[in-house]
Amino acid sequence: MNTGVFAVLSLALHEYEAVARERLPGPVWDFLAGGSGTESMLSAGREALDRIRLRPRCLVDVSDCDPGTSLLGADLAAPLGIAPMAYHQLTHPDGELATARAAGEAGVVFTVSMFASRSLEDIAAEATGPLWLQLYWLKRRELMIDLVRRAEAAGYRALVLTVDAPRVAHRPRDARNGFAVPPGIRAVNVDPSVMSASHAGEPGESAIARHSREQFDSSITWGDLAWLRERTSLPLVLKGLLTGEDADLALKHGVGGIVVSNHGGRQLDFAQTAVEALPEISEIVSGRCPLILDGAIRHGADIAKALCLGADSVFVGRPVLWGLAHSGSAGAAAVLRALTEEFEEVMALMGAPRVRLFGPSGVTRK
Repeated sequence: MNTGVFAVLSLALHEYEAVARERLPGPVWDFLAGGSGTESMLSAGREALDRIRLRPRCLVDVSDCDPGTSLLGADLAAPLGIAPMAYHQLTHPDGELATARAAGEAGVVFTVSMFASRSLEDIAAEATGPLWLQLYWLKRRELMIDLVRRAEAAGYRALVLTVDAPRVAHRPRDARNGFAVPPGIRAVNVDPSVMSASHAGEPGESAIARHSREQFDSSITWGDLAWLRERTSLPLVLKGLLTGEDADLALKHGVGGIVVSNHGGRQLDFAQTAVEALPEISEIVSGRCPLILDGAIRHGADIAKALCLGADSVFVGRPVLWGLAHSGSAGAAAVLRALTEEFEEVMALMGAPRVRLFGPSGVTRK
């Protein structure tokens, strides 16, 4: 396939998906694309977004539409960021280095997984845009703090603690494939002894799930957040909230931001989707901290819908990996650019030339 500049620029997101599915080994594709349980959540988020319709206003001066915004003190080219995802080398040899270059070119936040396949420092050396670091709460807390210290030294601007995964849910595709992280790809930022289970495949069992049962601390509560906050000056963002009750507790415990997310349909099956949870969380938060919608973002119009429902920005996940599989940094950047350009067109057609002009009156439900 021609992967020249024109080919990269001319593809729609679903075409990147098709190329990635063709190129990646079956078990790797299933790991990236699959969901938990019945996999009902893989389509639920998209269906929820599709039920939302936009309400445009006319005779507004849209000769100068600016999708720029700011998030936790960082200026962004658009209200868009890259969600944390492990092992980018599964899709391209450059892994997170290519993703960092793409994020910098697009002017968006890149949230680096603690299970990245490139070092935090090497990623930072490639980055020209803001970096955040994602964490799972490990039983060995000293390893988490080591990552935090390295992130601080390398210029990362926030910590994102994933709180919806006290353990990795049953993902039938991974279990069926006996999926394990392939040889030659490692979570290079974490002690190898902690990661060994993720490489040990067994028929009928996911090595990723077994690793989480061994290493994730499922006993943590809201009270533990103070321990982490006391050990860093970086803002602490919680990822995985789906209820107003938890949003209220997050604010009471001093978090710097919330990512409304159902983990890409990979954790609790039959949960409400992120976009369905967003309005009640937005009502509780009421502007007291940034809100980010993570889940099923595939079009520029989805960004507009999220903003109308109270989000300050969105995260996009799998499509970035599709772009990497297609043509590395150029493909990932093209995915981000396509979403930004689509959003800018929506701004013009909605009569909302600035991000701050999107609000509840801009949407309805069919």
